[in-house]
Amino acid sequence: MAEQIAQEAHYAATVLKTLSNEERSQALEEIRLGLINAKKEILEANERDLEAARASQTSAALIKRLDLSKNDKFDSMCDGIKEVADLEDPLNKVTLARELDEGLDLYRITCPVGVLLVIFESRPEVIANITALAIKSGNAAVLKGGRESLGTFKAMANVINKVLKGKTKVPGDAIKLIATHSEVSDLLKQDQYIDLVIPRGSNKLVRAIKDQTKIPVLGHASGICSIYVDEFADPAKASRIVVDAKTNYPAGCNAVETLLVNEKILGAKIYEDLLKALVSAGVTLHMTAQLLDSVPGNLKSTYPDKFVAAKDSDFRGEFLSLDLAVKAVADVSEAVKHINTHSSKHTDAIITENEPHAQVFLNGVDSSGVYWNCSTRFADGFRYGFGTEVGISTNKIHARGPVGLEGLVCYYYQLRGHGQIVGDYVGGGGHRKFTHRELDPKKVKLD
Repeated sequence: MAEQIAQEAHYAATVLKTLSNEERSQALEEIRLGLINAKKEILEANERDLEAARASQTSAALIKRLDLSKNDKFDSMCDGIKEVADLEDPLNKVTLARELDEGLDLYRITCPVGVLLVIFESRPEVIANITALAIKSGNAAVLKGGRESLGTFKAMANVINKVLKGKTKVPGDAIKLIATHSEVSDLLKQDQYIDLVIPRGSNKLVRAIKDQTKIPVLGHASGICSIYVDEFADPAKASRIVVDAKTNYPAGCNAVETLLVNEKILGAKIYEDLLKALVSAGVTLHMTAQLLDSVPGNLKSTYPDKFVAAKDSDFRGEFLSLDLAVKAVADVSEAVKHINTHSSKHTDAIITENEPHAQVFLNGVDSSGVYWNCSTRFADGFRYGFGTEVGISTNKIHARGPVGLEGLVCYYYQLRGHGQIVGDYVGGGGHRKFTHRELDPKKVKLD
């Protein structure tokens, strides 16, 4: 069964990549309208999933990710589809043009990856996000949602399948939705037909996927994001940025989990204001022994439950809640060392008005996103202008950071000649030399 699913998706991908940008974008508009028209049924299914999740004592973080009705998430999901449809076509772009010899021209051209296997937990909007990105980039996709979102998953899948088969030129098998865990295990073996696996979920999920497949995996195991407050930080910026990064959406993978403060600000007003801003926003601070002793007495008496002793593990994991690990460091170099040792290479930020310190941080931190004087919550495909994202990658090859359309295309080389053979050239037995003359890719017309 899994081999058939993968094979059908593979054949669909070979057709999908030949469709025009207009045909692919029109299919996305039809999907968007279909989801909007079915909003009532989808949200009713989502509420049933939420009720079941609460009854089974699912964590608050997962419930937040599951809920489609809060903060206009459903409407934003549909808007994201249109934004992807309106993006520039990522396919058939010439990124290199070179004359190897007169009448023998080499081109590097963008093309789809092929078939994506996307496995995710809780967030049902991922179905719409991945569907939009996959179709726009010419990729087929096999999607598997978590059991906690199964009802919502089925309701959305029914709409997407109906629209694709009845109103578009996109092959119906280009987006395939599966429901059982056993199918996933078998699909992870289909490296002949599936080109890329994208897991979206917990650290446990991502590591389990990587251990089960030979197919390349794009994703991040966790979001251990840190912010370093330098001795030259602006007090107002520090409080605003750190509070936003922690409280705007604590369950997000781009929420800050570790706060590093320069030891020179301990006892200063900026430090007291920063602590007050966090605890008054409901954040519990997990502090090293040194820092617990430095908390002003008035704050401890006003917020007695918000200052607790940190464990070593607090600096190596995600809270996904209104909790924050806090530690003092001697300087920016120590902050960089701590982050590179403990982080998950997701997104980290420095708050400072000292440009040389900022450059040390920006150049030294080994993460997919490194920020200066802004919230880690900006690490998002929508906010980057990608329309939406397939996920956040901490990999160092192919794609890194929020992965949008550009991360779902690769390239191939196209060579156009007039009967040339290698035997005529130096290195192949002949005497003719290559010209290797660079051409302007922008002026190339391959239609």
